[in-house]
Amino acid sequence: MDAWIEHLLVLLALPKFGLSTVFVVSFISATLLPLGSEPVVFGLVKLNPELFWSAIGVATLGNTLGGAVTWAMGLASHKVVERHQHAKHHLRALDWLERIGPKACLLAWLPVVGDPLCAVAGWLKLPFWPCLIYMAIGKFGRYLVMTSSLVGLFGS
Repeated sequence: MDAWIEHLLVLLALPKFGLSTVFVVSFISATLLPLGSEPVVFGLVKLNPELFWSAIGVATLGNTLGGAVTWAMGLASHKVVERHQHAKHHLRALDWLERIGPKACLLAWLPVVGDPLCAVAGWLKLPFWPCLIYMAIGKFGRYLVMTSSLVGLFGS
């Protein structure tokens, strides 16, 4: 493997801190901050293949708890948002979310729309625990597929 790739993996995984780094980065990336946690998970697994399932579990936990914080932010912003008029497409999106309910949080793993989806679920006052469970299922699936794919692509 090229030396620069190895150096990048060491930098991203921060092996001195390991799973705690995966947790923090996964948590932060589930808020409205634009940060991806997959490179950190992959870097840790690449350097420590025996931590595959631990890294997936810790990343899922951190990302799900971050999604819960985003849900709570949406709930807290409910009164502020009520004061503003919604465009037609916003009303259709809100209607769709209300019809689907907490199951829509399965899509919380999607880039760009996943984190705001959690906030809107909180804003709509969708039930917290079902939303959290669906978030966790979607996020676990993402980490499992992404990390397995990267390990398969770049070897272990």
